[in-house]
This record gives sequence, C-alpha cells and structure tokens, in this order.
Amino acid sequence: MCAAEVLAMLGVFAFPALLPTFQAEWALSNTEAGWINGIYFAGNAASVAFLMSATDRVDARHVYRLGALVSALAGLGFAFLAQGFWSALILRGLAGVGLAATYMPGLKALVDRYSGAQARAVSFYTATFSLGTAGSFLVTGAIAPLHGWRAAFLVAGLGALGALLIAQLLLDPRPPGPVAPGRLLDFRPVFRNRRAMAYVLAYGAHCWELFGQRGWMVAFLVFAAAAAHDADPWPAPTLLVGASGLVAMAASILGGELAMRIRRPLAISLFMLGGAAMAAFYGFAAGLPYAAMAILCLVYNALVQGDSAALTAGTVAAADPVRRGSTMAVHSLIGFIAAFLSPVVVGVILDRAGGAGSVTAWGLAFLSLGVAAALGPLALALLLGRAGAPPDRPG
Repeated sequence: MCAAEVLAMLGVFAFPALLPTFQAEWALSNTEAGWINGIYFAGNAASVAFLMSATDRVDARHVYRLGALVSALAGLGFAFLAQGFWSALILRGLAGVGLAATYMPGLKALVDRYSGAQARAVSFYTATFSLGTAGSFLVTGAIAPLHGWRAAFLVAGLGALGALLIAQLLLDPRPPGPVAPGRLLDFRPVFRNRRAMAYVLAYGAHCWELFGQRGWMVAFLVFAAAAAHDADPWPAPTLLVGASGLVAMAASILGGELAMRIRRPLAISLFMLGGAAMAAFYGFAAGLPYAAMAILCLVYNALVQGDSAALTAGTVAAADPVRRGSTMAVHSLIGFIAAFLSPVVVGVILDRAGGAGSVTAWGLAFLSLGVAAALGPLALALLLGRAGAPPDRPG
C-alpha cells in the first residue's frame, strides 16, 4: 500500500514543481497560480467526506481502485489537453478527487487488514505521503527539462495506473464490519467526539502550513537564488524540494515513534511550534546564501512534517470503531479545505504585498503559514482538556 501510494502521488505536486514554467508560458498571475495549486485540494475536500464515509459501508479497496483510475485520467488529461488557466483548473480539480479516493481510503484499507501495531502502520503509511511528495517533485523535475511538462504528467498518469494494478492484485476482499446507525453523511457523532476533533483541527492547521509552503516552495527558492545572485543554484529548487520530501518522511516516522514514547499531544505541539517559528523567519531570510536557504528548507520541512503521522494516528485511535471511516472523512475534509485555501491565500498575499520579487511579500506569506500552524497546539490543549478523559499516553 505504501508503494501504491507513491505511484498514485506522482502527479500531486507536478504543477507546483513546474510553477515558474507555467507562470511564464501561460502568463499566470500569482493569484491564478495559487488557484490552480489550491483547486487540487478543493477537489479533494469536495469529495472526501462522501468517499471516506462510504468505506464504513463498502470495502475500501473499491473506493481506492476508483480513485486510482480517476488520478490516471486526470494526469493523462493534463498531458494531452491542458492549454491554460481554465483547463488546468478543471483537470487539477479532477486530480484532487483522485487523491481523495486513494490517500485516506488506502489507509482505511490498510487498517482494516492489518493486525499488528496499528499506530506504527499508520505512521509508516502517513509518512509515505512525504515519499510520494518527493517522488512527485523529483520525477517531474527530471522528466520536464528533457521531454517537456506534458511528458511529466503522462508519467504521473501511468503511475496511477500502477497503483490501480497493485490494489487489484494484492488487496484481498474484506467486507466492512458493523455499520453505525444513522445516515451516510451524518457527522454529528464525530463532531461530538472532542478527543478526535482535537486531532482533526490540529491536522487542519498542519495542512494549512504544509500545503501552503509546498505549493510555493519551488517558486520561493527560485526567488531566493536570484536574491543571493546565484545564477546556477545547487541543488536546483525542484531537486531540493524533492529531497526535502525524503527528509520529511524520516521526520514523520520519527515523530510517530516519539509520540509512542511520550504523550502524543506534547510530541505534536513541539513540532508544530517549531515549524511556526521557522515560518516566521524563513521568508524574510531570502538574500542569505543559497546554501543556507537550502539547509533551512530541509530543517523547515522536517519540522512541518514531524507531526503528521502522530496527528493521523491520534484521530484513528480516538475514533469510534464503527465510525472510523466517517471520522477519517472529517479529518481529511478539514485538512484538505485548509490545503485548498492556503496556496490561494499565499498567492493573494504575494500580489498584495509587492509581488513575488519582494522579500517582504515572501516574508509575510510564510508568516501567515506560521500563524496557522501555531493554532494546532491551541486546539489540542482546549479540546483535549475538555474531553473529560486522561491525557493521551504513549502508544
């Protein structure tokens, strides 16, 4: 399932990886680029509630296979049909629906079939999202300079077909368990679960920072290299962001392991506050030597991703077993609404604060991400404190 996740995600960050290319070729404003970045996660948010809730009633592998097919069609469609802002917007929105039907339904399919230490399985699967991120940036960055951006999206579509093949061959049928009473999209019992909602809201803050910085990081590093008068930066921005995904994967696994040894909310809060502090500084640091910005990029990504596995494991552990699918639906919905809005807000801040050639504009954009991240520990403290149960213990 982790291998399938990586293949399905080859197209997730293909557009952000080539953002400077598309802005030049299609004459996109920062706001328009932010919309194309964000619409991917809007498509996810618009469909994930229904898709994940359905996994309480049908085998999650059916949803996963449908999502892999949609992802393949979106990638191939972008390769052959994308011509500008509107076509890119539609096709990226469709690709977001594919992610909604693969990422969390894939986790549900794994959890339904895994009988070992579920917290560790969730940690590895969630951390593999960062490996998928790295693969998306690295594969796109390797193919596009040689064969053009359409070839990069073609490979992304073929990768999703590979994920479909894995699910078809290796996921054994598994009928769903007992179904909770109520309608399919009745999330009121989930919202009343304060312990689960603490992690859900913190996950929303995490996604706001994560996808805001990932959607714009390549463009920012291109600017940072120019501000440092480095005409041939190494590693190249796309390669660096891909490498940062590998660092983020290791950080997510280590963060999950840390949460199994100390209180989970404490482990999460340490990473989130560290990421918020880095965000408040990073954008204003443009102009430092590119090597310094590259090192800070790796550190920043480690801090941002270090809480990811622990957040999802916390939601899964706090969920009512018969409502695990609907709880994960709310978890994904909140997270990807934030993932949709954040890149758009960053683009608007850049346009309003002086443009993508201004250190101040980039500083304010990253600062906005840090403010959002700092709200995560606040949500944990408030809702877990009111949950009326002992604090989360290790494990």
